[in-house]
Amino acid sequence: MNQIHYQTVRVDLAARSYDVEIGTKNLSHLRAILDAFLNVQHVVILTDANVAPLYAENIAEHLAAHDLTVDMMIIEPGEESKSIASAECLWEKLLEIGTDRQSVMLAVGGGVVGDLAGFIAATYARGIRFFQIPTTLLAQVDSSVGGKVGVNLSGGKNMVGAFYQPLGVLIDTKTLDTLDESQYLAGLGEVVKYGVSLDAELFELLENNIDRVKQRNHALLTSIVARCCRIKADVVEKDELETLGLRAKLNYGHTFAHAYETLSGYGTLLHGLAVAIGLVDAARLARKLDRVNDSFVERQITVNEQLGLPVRYDKTREEEMIDLMTHDKKSVRGSLRFILPTKIGQCELVTEISPEIVKETLCSALS
Repeated sequence: MNQIHYQTVRVDLAARSYDVEIGTKNLSHLRAILDAFLNVQHVVILTDANVAPLYAENIAEHLAAHDLTVDMMIIEPGEESKSIASAECLWEKLLEIGTDRQSVMLAVGGGVVGDLAGFIAATYARGIRFFQIPTTLLAQVDSSVGGKVGVNLSGGKNMVGAFYQPLGVLIDTKTLDTLDESQYLAGLGEVVKYGVSLDAELFELLENNIDRVKQRNHALLTSIVARCCRIKADVVEKDELETLGLRAKLNYGHTFAHAYETLSGYGTLLHGLAVAIGLVDAARLARKLDRVNDSFVERQITVNEQLGLPVRYDKTREEEMIDLMTHDKKSVRGSLRFILPTKIGQCELVTEISPEIVKETLCSALS
């Protein structure tokens, strides 16, 4: 097979274990992967209107040519589709086409498609199997691995959902060639998050390969994606249901980011770009609390700027941000909690943070 690189990351969760297969031009392996699971006769592909003509239609033809019954459901792109209303429509459609517990739902697309497909799979008929084929960098390095699925409410992102692991994940880095620049940058926001909060070597790899990352070098991207998946798998294996506080470390920058997304209106600010801004806010907050020095903050800002990632949100309304963060699902009884760094590659959960200090941090970001 013509490919640049190929790696497998195992997510070891006992009976819920699965493999993340990462390569280039490896979508043709899909049938072989599905053959590893018993009684797969019916596949329901969930995708969006952008991804359908690029990849999902070819995948459907490939599976149908191997004697599988294939149905496809297409949603509109964007966070607006990740809603209870969309879920209800899809549940009804699954019932209409005769989906049962022997069916497999196949998510082909970015994070919205994967989160929504997983939520539908977790809830329809009290649970059917699903498989992930993420086609965006953000989904490949983050949302497709770990089993967090869900939908948004008007007042908060991912507030309704479940922990529901996929059968497996197939990542083809060739799909990144068709991403527009903003979607690619959104994925890089999550990659930087992994480096600055959990893997100093990954952060240094980004610092030393800015041009190759921006050029979407396939060999480098395959290694970066595999490394991010391995980091996430290691955390998920120890704290699958986020009860020990370990998995919360994956949310570095996200408390700020989710508030920005809600404040701006879902779909206005891409999740990964919001995360990129949140990383800088978290670094500045950590500096105000004397957890890191000025050099740490400057390295964070420099990497963002060199990659083309944002470092601030110019329409911040501090009081609304504070209110949104107190209602974030990671808060406890309204107490502000943040994942904050101590050095590159290391972070921890910090509780009981004063809203005034957070407000000062937000104000300083605009100065």
